[in-house]
Order: sequence, then structure tokens, then C-alpha cells
Amino acid sequence: MSNKIQVIKNEVAKVVVGQEKMIDSLLIGLLCEGHILIEGIPGLAKTTTVNALSSSLGLNFKRVQFTPDLLPSDIIGAEIYDPKENSFKIKRGPIFTNLLLADEINRAPAKVQSALLEVMQEKQVTIGEQTFKIAPPFFVMATQNPVEQEGVYQLPEAQLDRFMFKVKVGYNTKDEELQIARRIANETFATLEAVVTMDELTNIKDEIKNIHIDEEVEKYIIEIIYATRNPSDYGLDEISDYIQYGASPRVSIDMFKAVKAMAYLRGKDFVTPVDVAYISKEIMRHRIVLTYEAEAEGITTDQIIEKVITTVPVP
Repeated sequence: MSNKIQVIKNEVAKVVVGQEKMIDSLLIGLLCEGHILIEGIPGLAKTTTVNALSSSLGLNFKRVQFTPDLLPSDIIGAEIYDPKENSFKIKRGPIFTNLLLADEINRAPAKVQSALLEVMQEKQVTIGEQTFKIAPPFFVMATQNPVEQEGVYQLPEAQLDRFMFKVKVGYNTKDEELQIARRIANETFATLEAVVTMDELTNIKDEIKNIHIDEEVEKYIIEIIYATRNPSDYGLDEISDYIQYGASPRVSIDMFKAVKAMAYLRGKDFVTPVDVAYISKEIMRHRIVLTYEAEAEGITTDQIIEKVITTVPVP
């Protein structure tokens, strides 16, 4: 692992206890310029982690609390009439930043969800008749509550597909929870400083591009993705009735980028099947659409992915 990556992790650890998988995923998203969706019940430090990461990277950071009455203009901005000048002026919204935290994204209605789509995919915003480019680096980190909770909307599949990772956050261990309680009770949380410059971040991205990925591992990735689309071809008849749509083409693009970043985080200069297995659930769980039969039987996409990973031969 690059020393700089460890420095970032150490800085984030000043305020975030545990949650290694979430921190790794956020770093991969940052380094691959992919958007991250974090799901978990309230109180699991999702917002705190995103805040800590932006502080340690010295990035421009804005947070939008999504609510049922939110409007698209609250995110992207709007044309405002100026009576003195007798003309309209552009008021830019919080989307004009490096890191946008969309907090509880699935509490807002579909119109607001779709307002994010153009920005997430095209890195540009249209306000009135003008189009503005968003300066890089730009990525969205969204938190969402589990769909079973009250007052939440299901995110559209087209939008889910724009997220490189969907990370599920669980409870901390007993020891971690004890540490959190002590820190907060004694107010011993440290203030964070920016530990990486923009140039250093660019250098890390260049180093990741040079990570070697063997042709056998590349083919292995494609086989895993195809096994979610045509399970019967891989002897996975038992799960074929549970899958309505397999992993989308964006998965293969994102997987090729993400496994290189994962290898870099592990301090390797080449990708192994271990890197693929480690991030396969995060990268695919929100991009496989299950049938009603699967939902009725309580089958999850994670179970489907696990079955695929254990069945497809490892190179």
C-alpha cells in the first residue's frame, strides 16, 4: 500500500472506528472517480466517514440532506431574476463541488433522483439554457436507509447503475463500540487535517493505471459477469429462475478499474483473483435485478454473487 494511502487511513481513523470495508470502498471510488452508495441504518457513522475523508483530502465538500420536499433546483441551482439589472442570473447549487454527500438519498422523490443523473454520468449541469462542466475531481457519495424503512423511495435502476459500489454498513464489534462510546463521552475525537495534495492524488491515480492485470484475470472477471446473465451456461441452473437481469455492461468497466485500485490498496503491483472476490459484492449487488420468485423466497443478490464466485473456476 502506498504510504500516502496509509496516511489518509490513519487520518480518517482519528474519528472513525472500524468500518474498514467502507473506508476502502470510498478510497477506491475516489481514486477511480466512481460514485459510491452506502446503505445502513442511521447511526453507523456513514456521514462521519465521508466528512472525515473529505477533510483528510482537503477537497471541496458539500452536503445535501435529501427530504421529500427537495426540488431539483436545490441541488443543481437555478436562474434567479435580478430586478435591478432586469435580467436572470445563475445561482449555482451544491453540486458544484469536488465531493457531494447526498445524505439519505432515497428520502427524496424521483424528480430529484433524476436531477443527479446527468451530473453523475456526464459531469455537467444544465441550468436554463446554459450547460456547465463540473471541475474534476468530482464524485458523489450517497447514503441511503434500507428500503424496508418508512418514508423511503426505491432508487431507479438507471441511477443505481451509475454507482460504482454499493456498500452495506453493519454494526461495529463490541470492542469498537466501546471505543466509540469512550471517545464521545470523553470528547477525545481529534480534528482532521488535509494530508494529501491534489498533485499527490493525481500521482496515485497514475500509479494505479500502471498496475498489471493478467489476461487470465481479465477473462475471469468477464466470466463472473456473464455467469450472472446466463447462469445455466455455468451449471448454475439453481439460480437462473432468481435472476431477471444480470450485471450491466458498466460492471465490467468499473471492475477493471476497481480491481487495480484494490491491488494498490493491498500494496501489490498486480491484480489477483482475491482482489476480484473482495469487491465483487460491492460492485454488483445493486446491478443485478432479481425476479419476484427470488424476493418471495428471501434470496438476496449477495447470495447470488456468492454462488457465482464459488462456481466460476479461478485462474
